[in-house]
Amino acid sequence: MKYYSKNARDTQNIAKNLAKTLSGGEVILLNGDLGAGKTTFTKGLVKGLGGKKTVVSPTFTIMHSYDDTRIPVYHFDMYRIADEDELYELGLEEYLYENGVAVIEWNKFSRLPEKTVTVNIVLKGGNEREIEIC
Repeated sequence: MKYYSKNARDTQNIAKNLAKTLSGGEVILLNGDLGAGKTTFTKGLVKGLGGKKTVVSPTFTIMHSYDDTRIPVYHFDMYRIADEDELYELGLEEYLYENGVAVIEWNKFSRLPEKTVTVNIVLKGGNEREIEIC
C-alpha cells in the first residue's frame, strides 16, 4: 500500500495506523536514505502503541527499547554495524523473536521472522515523502 506524506505529522499518522494492526512478534524494516523519516515513522509507531517516551535515533546505542507501549518496541539502527556476524555477537537476534515489535533501520539480518513488514520511505522533495508498506 502506498501513502503520501506532506510533513512529519502525516508520516507519524501513517505509522500510527500501522500500529493499530500490530499484535506482537512483528519485525518492521525501515528503508530510506538518510533523513528520509525513518525515526519520524518510529515516533508515530510508538505513539500509536500508546508510548509516551521520547523516541530518538539509536544510531550510537544501536538499540532503544520502549516498554510503556501496548506491545514492547525494540528500535534498532544498524547503520554502524559492519555485518550480520556482529549482530549475532551482540545477541541482537533474540529481539526478533520476542513478543514485541522490532523496528529496524539499515537492516543487516538475512533471516527474518515470517511476520516481517517492509516500509520504504522515499523523499519526493521538500517535506514530501512516498511511503510504501508491504
